[in-house]
Amino acid sequence: MAGKCLLLTGPPGVGKTTLIMRVFDMLSPSLKIQGFYTQEIRERNERVGFEVVTLDGRKSLLASSTVSSPESMRWPSVGKYKVDIASFESIALPELQVKDDTHLFIIDEVGKMEMFSPSFFPAVLKVLESNIPLLASIPTPKFGGDLPAVARLKNQPGVTVITLNASNRDSMKEHIFHVVSGWLPKH
Repeated sequence: MAGKCLLLTGPPGVGKTTLIMRVFDMLSPSLKIQGFYTQEIRERNERVGFEVVTLDGRKSLLASSTVSSPESMRWPSVGKYKVDIASFESIALPELQVKDDTHLFIIDEVGKMEMFSPSFFPAVLKVLESNIPLLASIPTPKFGGDLPAVARLKNQPGVTVITLNASNRDSMKEHIFHVVSGWLPKH
């Protein structure tokens, strides 16, 4: 069945993660929902990295501007951040395993840091192919172009992209909840 993938995009800081987590909180606790979100790591009011958090609260490092180990020197960089692929994969990939009893996947986000994992995007495509509903966030295209994997994701059958901005983000919560809950079994 097509039409079970909702991708949220918008500029950094517009509230994509907040909106996804508000929708998640509105859904029935009896539903089996898998996935993760990313959140900032802050020290003294400065962003120093990002961590991946599973929907049941387990955390692992995604990227950091303060880690300096011999190992981290080999990590890929995005701006000032070094991306810890092994740490990301250890927590994110198990969450993307397709299981028969899963009602919904949440992936925040399908972005540049996450794409350094060679296993991540194939896992995202498996989720899409499973026909289990997916609510995910994607970055806004930089300099007029999407990341190749993001462009591919947006062009999959049944994908709807919603662009959030400061004036529509609050009003979109009910709409997104309505769409997502329409895909799910009634409890």
